[in-house]
Amino acid sequence: MELTLIVVLVIALALFFDFTNGFHDTANAMATPIATGALRPKTAVTIAAILNLIGAFLSTEVAKTISGGIIREGENGIAIGPELILAGLIGAIIWNMLTWLLGLPSSSSHALFGGLIGAVIVGAGVAAVDFGVVMSKVILPALLAPLTAGLVAYTATKLAYAITRRYDGKPDGRDGFRYAQIFSSSLVALAHGTNDAQKTMGVITLTLISVNLQAPGTGPEFWVITACALAIALGTYVGGWRIIKTLGTGLTDVKPAQGFAAETSTAVTILASSHVGFALSTTQVASGSVIGSGLGRRGSKVRWRTAGKIGLGWLLTLPAAGIVGAIAAYVASFGIVGVVLDAVVGSAVILFIFLWSRRGESEPRGVVSEVADSGLAVKIKKNPKPIKKAKSKS
Repeated sequence: MELTLIVVLVIALALFFDFTNGFHDTANAMATPIATGALRPKTAVTIAAILNLIGAFLSTEVAKTISGGIIREGENGIAIGPELILAGLIGAIIWNMLTWLLGLPSSSSHALFGGLIGAVIVGAGVAAVDFGVVMSKVILPALLAPLTAGLVAYTATKLAYAITRRYDGKPDGRDGFRYAQIFSSSLVALAHGTNDAQKTMGVITLTLISVNLQAPGTGPEFWVITACALAIALGTYVGGWRIIKTLGTGLTDVKPAQGFAAETSTAVTILASSHVGFALSTTQVASGSVIGSGLGRRGSKVRWRTAGKIGLGWLLTLPAAGIVGAIAAYVASFGIVGVVLDAVVGSAVILFIFLWSRRGESEPRGVVSEVADSGLAVKIKKNPKPIKKAKSKS
């Protein structure tokens, strides 16, 4: 009975994390098209929700990385209990909620990894974590992916502006990038579903394996895929407006050509990572792409102070979520009483953060860039002829 209760709590908490992942990461796909006016805010999050739902059914490689890679389990590994997974989820959710409150586009993925690693180290020892997999499929992609996406976005932005160079008396054609943004941002949303929804699938699968309800080394069941797809889609539809504002207008003033370049590079990077099973942070990729596009447009300014805050959040995510997960794992070690206490305290902290957030704006205000109309075709008038001065009579 106690074990069943813990498993149910873990699955419920995992789906809630998936929901927070959705509204936390909506900005990755839709911040730039909203900022440029290519899509209305509510239309954008609706499209993103539908495509996240579809994307969740397209691949399970990342889910397998989590369920049978980072944490050792099964006959040749170290068996971990669902109470440790619950503790790790508490660490991830609290960090997600805190960074959402601050409007920081931090990594939901790394929050999940940090929470799980911290909980498992306390509950099962350091040997229960496969640090080789952590390094190859989590740490290295976290370092390389934003740089790669930024470089691609920089190059694509330069190319876009070179092709649509202005000429006297002729439109520059850049308004077409608004329509292209609808396609590119949709591709990012689809890619996000193929990567991030799988992380929760992996956690639930790991839980089922740990209680012998599923064979080690197997992928997620269809009901798990469906539940996770619905949870992340619902979270995406809610929309994390605070983070959308930071990513869409806080890093740089995004114009349509920039937005298209950033979204395309983000989508390509995420889809490639999902194919090889890298548990990538889509937030880091999207942020790197936006910065790269800002550097690629002449006259654009990147707000490095904001970028620095985001970078600090990235550095703190793994250890901060890990510490919370470790504390929760220690409390859970006291048995069912500790597990219930974890659930109650975790829920109270989440509720407090949510209620505190209601003190500020939660509607989609201020998420459209001041340069949203700059995508319109520009027609430069020729300089008027100088007016001749009348000769004075002597």
